[in-house]
Amino acid sequence: MSEGYKGDITPEEVWQTLGENEQAVLVDVRTAAEWKYVGVADISNLPSKSIYIEWVSFPGDKFNENFPRELSQAVPSHQTPLYFLCRSGVRSIGAAKLATSMGYENCFNILEGLEGVFDEKGHRGTVSGWQARGFPWKYV
Repeated sequence: MSEGYKGDITPEEVWQTLGENEQAVLVDVRTAAEWKYVGVADISNLPSKSIYIEWVSFPGDKFNENFPRELSQAVPSHQTPLYFLCRSGVRSIGAAKLATSMGYENCFNILEGLEGVFDEKGHRGTVSGWQARGFPWKYV
């Protein structure tokens, strides 16, 4: 177990898990602007589902004080496996820790996030992360 949550998982591992466990939930904690302008992980062909809850708001990077309520409403069972996704795997750690402190028993951070680290030209999505590893994503 990682410090304060169940553990870290690679994009490959989460893709396999989401394909095998219809109870699993991908929780995208990026901002609404990121969902719209960068895109979202597309798991529409898998039996599990995605939910979208901002961890921080944009602009201003202010913590979304409604996060706990929104998560509880979207996922009432504390046994549900939750896989938290952000841009690069940092905000999702905070979300996994908070969800664990709320009583959720199976909270995981998706390593590298949707876009991963910067490449040599300063772009994301080409070196690491969900997009760079070739998993489906779409604009919403």
